[in-house]
Amino acid sequence: MQQANTKERIILGIDPGTAVMGYGLVKETGPKIELIALGVVKMEKLDDHMLKLQRIFEKTVALIDNYHPDCLAIEAPFYGKNIQVMLKLGRAQGVAMAAALSRNVAITEYAPRKIKQSITGNGNATKEQVAAMLQTLLKFTETPDFLDATDGLAVAVCHSFQRITTGTKSGGSKKSYSGWDTFVKDNAKRIV
Repeated sequence: MQQANTKERIILGIDPGTAVMGYGLVKETGPKIELIALGVVKMEKLDDHMLKLQRIFEKTVALIDNYHPDCLAIEAPFYGKNIQVMLKLGRAQGVAMAAALSRNVAITEYAPRKIKQSITGNGNATKEQVAAMLQTLLKFTETPDFLDATDGLAVAVCHSFQRITTGTKSGGSKKSYSGWDTFVKDNAKRIV
């Protein structure tokens, strides 16, 4: 029997991408985490970058409307050598964040290294190692077609672990926004 004071929350995790966006949803009940869903949104057949961004926005809104998550955890773009790839990833992340903000869903951003460290204990873990650890933690045997799905799930689990292990919303490698007002206030210099 579940105690009345045990709070539940649903976390949507997203690994943004312009060819494939991975997502995962978990339900957190106290210290217990269970898998709700994971999957990918494929966009490689779309030639136009703006159409890909539209698909990311629409699919993110659909996930929010379908599962009613309490928060969105999203992977921050990593710093790479190809500035064009970083720009496209940043746009993909921004569009997913805008979708969450449009539904007043709180957002927390995590660095890729922080996510891997949280799941495996190793910030340099491979995608396969992260996926294997998630299968053990959440007790699922299905192997997703794309590691992008388990990457999205890893972001959600990482977010859950932050609350379980620290009990606070502190941490240098993440940023949170609870709506447009908070985002605008924290980014006043960026607004014209």
